[in-house]
Amino acid sequence: MADHERHPFLHGLSKHRGSPPTVVVIFGASGDLTARKLIPAIYNLAADGLLPADFYLVGFGRKSIPDAEFQAVARDAIREFSRRELSDDIWSRLAPRTLYVSGGYDERPAYDRLAARLAALEKESGQELQVLFYISTPPSVFAPIIQNLGASGLAARYLRRPHQSKVIIEKPFGRDLASARDLNRELTTVFTEPQIFRIDHYLGKETVQDLLVQRFANAIFEPLWNRNFIDHVQITVAEEVGVGSRAGYYEQSGCLRDMIQNHTMQLLALTAMEPPVSLDAESIRDEKVKLLNAIQPLRLGPGGDTARAQYTEGLVGGGLVPGYLQEAGIASGSSTETYAALRLSINNWRWAGVPFYLRSGKRLAHRVTEIALRFKRAPGNIFPESDRFNLAANTLAFQIQPDEGLSMVLNAKIPGLETRTQPVQMNFRYATTFGSNTPEAYERLVLDAMIGDGTLFIRGDETERSWQLVTPILEFWKEQGRAGLDIYAAGSWGPASSASQLAANGHSWREP
Repeated sequence: MADHERHPFLHGLSKHRGSPPTVVVIFGASGDLTARKLIPAIYNLAADGLLPADFYLVGFGRKSIPDAEFQAVARDAIREFSRRELSDDIWSRLAPRTLYVSGGYDERPAYDRLAARLAALEKESGQELQVLFYISTPPSVFAPIIQNLGASGLAARYLRRPHQSKVIIEKPFGRDLASARDLNRELTTVFTEPQIFRIDHYLGKETVQDLLVQRFANAIFEPLWNRNFIDHVQITVAEEVGVGSRAGYYEQSGCLRDMIQNHTMQLLALTAMEPPVSLDAESIRDEKVKLLNAIQPLRLGPGGDTARAQYTEGLVGGGLVPGYLQEAGIASGSSTETYAALRLSINNWRWAGVPFYLRSGKRLAHRVTEIALRFKRAPGNIFPESDRFNLAANTLAFQIQPDEGLSMVLNAKIPGLETRTQPVQMNFRYATTFGSNTPEAYERLVLDAMIGDGTLFIRGDETERSWQLVTPILEFWKEQGRAGLDIYAAGSWGPASSASQLAANGHSWREP
């Protein structure tokens, strides 16, 4: 057999970040995430020459289907959702190695069948294969999957060798501190911590990764990145869409669990952490945990550090949309928040006295995720505020979606014979500079997990500390019911109570 037939991904394989021979097993193979993100990510890694020479994709699900049917499903997913058009050449190499195993997540014999299929693939390739288990299922079946991976011996494959098994687990990683600790115990009973990759897809976005480069590779920023020059920091994760068809999930989750505890808190940690001693995973994650440990407990109740609200009907995209309580599947007296905002204080030398404002919500003015650092105004300003001198605070903003890049607000002279000023914005956009076909977040994260690089994944103590901060808020809001729950019109930037949080410190929300 020719070498290119035996190893179909050998041609064009990148030597820069090579993965060992790998099988990716996706639990939840028929799910939306698998179709929209995971299969297209694997296809694009193949197109970029980043899959190992021996690579297999195995779907695992309850439905009993032949390999050929799963291959057809995968092909359709690539055609519809991939950032690249489907190439017959690439697909012809990937398709024969796209396989399927059926069984219930709590059925031990199904895992024995999976083990037998993996053994057959090793025999076919003639070498050991690392197995990356991707748990892309509802949280209700996390435990039986983990337990059966342990009982079947799959979790401990080659534990002391380079090809040891790994597991990626999707959010939500628990519902509160107690459940997160339980899940961590479940995982670490079966896997060691270096085998576990808790995924937050925000960390795979280019601008989030670029945040470290901007902070630590540009000497003009690092001296200013502290309480002496920064007045406050705003982190916004705004969605234009409503709850849609996710009412069942969202009623049990709410904005604080769905967005603040994970995505938004991760953005905060990367923005505010101290410089790591190196770029290795543990050094970066150590600094993130230190930062989370420095956040002070939040004050609850009126005038405190939290705000929550539900959207009412309003105009979005020129059309009238219903309020949250009018959405299909939502209880009439629901107290689930669709908007949450926190005012945080960090007790360390770098950030003492600098407020950090976090907000996220559905049915806001438009979709945007942004980190904005607002600098203090220049001392002894010789340009007093007037009709002639329109000045703004300098702001450095990292936009994570939809248009990845960064911008800086400066004050400039308006051309003319009279000295007049106005704020101007300098922009850098990834699409403009590097082209629009940049890798999706899941491509980077799946590749990193195959390689064993945990930098962009969340460590167990990190997620527990994040839950430790938000669990008292969840408990307080549950006790309060609808008391203290504000409202805001769909298509606006949120409730008055959130604006009041900032106004108390002389600040206002930025409208990105």
